[in-house]
Amino acid sequence: MTVHANIARALRHCGVGLVFGLMGDGNMHHLTDFVRDEGGRLVTAVHEAGAVSMADGYARATGGVGVVSITHGPALTNAVTALATAVRASTPLVVLTGATPARRGHSQHIGLESVARSVGADYVEVRRATDAVDDVAMALTRVLATRVPLVLDVPLDIQMATADYAAPAFGTPIHQAIGPDPDALDRALGIMASARRPVVLAGRGAAVAGAREVLIELADQLGAALGTTLMGRDLFRGHEYDLGIIGTLGTDAALTAFGQADVVIAFGAGLNAQTTANGGLFDGKAVVHCDLSAAALERHTPADVTVQGDALAVGTAMVDALREAGTEPSRFRTPELAQALREGAKPSYTDVSTDTTVDMRTAVRWLDDVLPEDRMVVTDTGRFLKTTWTNLHVAHPRDFVHTGSFGSMGLGMASAIGAAVARPDQLCVSVVGDGGAMMNLGEFNSAVRNGVPLLVVVLNDSAYGAEYFKLRNSGVDPTYAQFDWPEFAEVARALGGDGVTVRCRADLDEAAAAIKDMDRALLIDVKVDPSWTFLDWD
Repeated sequence: MTVHANIARALRHCGVGLVFGLMGDGNMHHLTDFVRDEGGRLVTAVHEAGAVSMADGYARATGGVGVVSITHGPALTNAVTALATAVRASTPLVVLTGATPARRGHSQHIGLESVARSVGADYVEVRRATDAVDDVAMALTRVLATRVPLVLDVPLDIQMATADYAAPAFGTPIHQAIGPDPDALDRALGIMASARRPVVLAGRGAAVAGAREVLIELADQLGAALGTTLMGRDLFRGHEYDLGIIGTLGTDAALTAFGQADVVIAFGAGLNAQTTANGGLFDGKAVVHCDLSAAALERHTPADVTVQGDALAVGTAMVDALREAGTEPSRFRTPELAQALREGAKPSYTDVSTDTTVDMRTAVRWLDDVLPEDRMVVTDTGRFLKTTWTNLHVAHPRDFVHTGSFGSMGLGMASAIGAAVARPDQLCVSVVGDGGAMMNLGEFNSAVRNGVPLLVVVLNDSAYGAEYFKLRNSGVDPTYAQFDWPEFAEVARALGGDGVTVRCRADLDEAAAAIKDMDRALLIDVKVDPSWTFLDWD
């Protein structure tokens, strides 16, 4: 068999049924083999960055590996921003590409390893035709273990060679619920038992570990309030003492309560600058930091005790030990605290909608009401984020994906396609700004072309919002940051989907009906005022 046929068969042998990609000379043979001969599915993109983002969104939505195939040098340079975002998000992602043929002066030649490593991705080159099958399996195994995206370089000369096929030696790693070290656990319990106002804080790692119920038990045992990071958002939603998101996105009521805390017990949370408000929220608090990854412990914030282990295993051990010791709950939980959290969970505001624009807060809360409870939410990057993240909820943290790890606009729509492919039984909504939409609008046709019923909501202020305010606040005419975009709904229809324009609150009814009846990709263009700022809460 040719090596490119072996690659396709190895992918299927390792359980990969779906590859995202964009064809070129360096990958068209293994992609056609994968679909035609091995029965795999190929979801095609318009741009290589879109292909990588789709695989990124798919991996985040499934918890498994995303696989994307792109061609020679410029394909990888086109995809660099999307790859950097996946690296920052710790996504298990394999990027299949290949060096150009070994001849002098090839116009598409570039050092693939240098490009990959420049953004923090791993790189493996297949050096022998007989190694290709094992290298594919190894790459899939490795990214699951390390959660570092990997560029697998299969040079075209090797792809065109022949080799016998043999089943790969590498297998899928089994998740192990690692328990805590006894000494570290004892030190953590000593701090927790003496807490007067404890908070149990959960990140995405706690949600992935399935630790919700045991962390609630732990909080009950300690008399603690509960909170999450952005990536753990809504894990405890509905609980009487849920503070919601802790950090720069927190409500006033939540941050007031968190400010009174003396001990924070964090599980599967990075404790980055956004969660700690650059450290200020954690000043004067004892911190117990629990995480499965040793590298994640104290990466951003110092801790009094670190406990390495799976959130479910560590949480269970803590609950058992506290019960055995007869530890009494603190008195942090009071009716007054519960009432303050209940009243502060949905801040009031004065609606500033007009005849030609809709208040962004009103639009996002409307979206939260009309969407089914069981939905995927994928957000791009832009000034709409705080409003969206604090008002558009999900049933579980795994239903939420954001593409802001590298701070780039323009990746949200493609990432949402990958997430929608991963969860075909859920409605996936991609919330983007108008700038990000223009960067990625071609991928709307990818959703149409691949039969993905994606909902795209464009919060459209006809400007680069952050730059608009920075110019205005520095005394410069902010209209330099404004744009005369085409009508997005018309473009969506031209690209094969459906489109609705919302210019005032009355138009929201038409948009709601379109969502209810959607049978293909739908774009809703919501016109918002560029001069409104998300800081204008009453």
